[in-house]
Amino acid sequence: MRPYESTLATTATLIRERRLSPVELVDSVLERIERIEPHLEAYVMVAAEQARPAAREAEREISQGEYRGPLHGVPVGLKDLIDVAGMPTTASSRVRTDHRATADSTVAARLRSAGAVLVGKTHTHEFAYGLTTPQTGNAWDRSRVGGGSSGGSAVAVAAGEATFSLGTDTGGSIRVPSALNGVVGLKPTYGLVPRHGITPLSWSLDHVGPITRTVEDAALVLNALTGHDPRDPASLDTLPVDHRPETDPDLSGVRVGVPSHYYFEHVDPEVAAAVHHAIAGMEELGARLVEVEIPMTRYVQATQWGLMVPEATTYHERTLRTVPELYQEDVRILLEAGELMSAGDHLRAQRARTLMRDAWNRLLEEVDMVASPTVPMTAVPATQESVAWPDGTTESVSDAYVRLSAPANITGLPALSVPVGHDTAGMPIGMQLIGRPLDERTLLRAGHAYERARPARALAPVG
Repeated sequence: MRPYESTLATTATLIRERRLSPVELVDSVLERIERIEPHLEAYVMVAAEQARPAAREAEREISQGEYRGPLHGVPVGLKDLIDVAGMPTTASSRVRTDHRATADSTVAARLRSAGAVLVGKTHTHEFAYGLTTPQTGNAWDRSRVGGGSSGGSAVAVAAGEATFSLGTDTGGSIRVPSALNGVVGLKPTYGLVPRHGITPLSWSLDHVGPITRTVEDAALVLNALTGHDPRDPASLDTLPVDHRPETDPDLSGVRVGVPSHYYFEHVDPEVAAAVHHAIAGMEELGARLVEVEIPMTRYVQATQWGLMVPEATTYHERTLRTVPELYQEDVRILLEAGELMSAGDHLRAQRARTLMRDAWNRLLEEVDMVASPTVPMTAVPATQESVAWPDGTTESVSDAYVRLSAPANITGLPALSVPVGHDTAGMPIGMQLIGRPLDERTLLRAGHAYERARPARALAPVG
């Protein structure tokens, strides 16, 4: 196995035991990027000139007994909304052509402290305002969407262009591309990981979290990211938690809620079958399945849009007036639509958010988590704009991709997407697990148990 193919957990062990050099690992990843990046376009920019010296410094520190932990010397890609001192933060937009960050974001600083090596900034749908990331091809089939808005981050991990990455998630933007590219995506509890230094889309809904190849890897990254930061008003002041799951794939006593409606409606039959099979696999590991009714589903879309649209427009108010021509058309139209929404619309959405959060918290007194598809269909061709369901209804691709992930953003609940197979076209399928506030450990335990009971997954067959 070549170094770029290894999981974070495996790589960390090899580096700690001095059986793999950070220089060898980073060179392997950079060579992989050079070879396949023209096909995928996962990166806005590749930081090879900074990454190689950082790898040499990590190797020197480790040789002198200054090992910092499992991220030390490991290559990471950061979604290009995340500030890194001295580097551009373009948000994949012409609006940000001349922008350069003057300081690290909180998460970038924490990864730097942990010894991670930044290999580049990954593409996002412009300003994270979309679910397809059109400039980036899917790692399994470049003619299909990579998913968004953290498409570059997910594709990079799936293709071996980074050992792990960070994305942001406002309506599903970590989980959607993770599911479509066959990797693990974790949206933590709202406020658990500080967002200071990250370009916002919607303050009420934005999260930041890891995209990795395994659930264990996600836990290792999450451990490095958590902790209060007063510069983010939503940042939670919580006690430190070791999120690493147990090695034993036993789910005895875990109650898994299986939705009776909403999450399996307007879902491709192959996706539904794969997720039901995965849920049955969790039952075989000891979980108890409980049928549940999802609350307030008719209000999900209105609440999501009522929060996100006016907040995004407020952030972009100045540039929308001065340089509207620099925005892509789809994003500009959404930003202009936000100017038509009233304060009353936003307040009603905030009230609905509170009611929905309370209703989900009551549901999660009955079960430990809810299991569902992450997205209703696998990655569609890049030119496809809508999907037709058997009952005659039609839905835009973006609306379809956000429909099953948005409730966890509105409620702020932690949500994990885990690969559970492929459709007949060979495209990945993801299962979503939604848990209680600050109970990431239980989600990670369940996801880790499931993936340990299944054969190991390979990288996407690209290049």
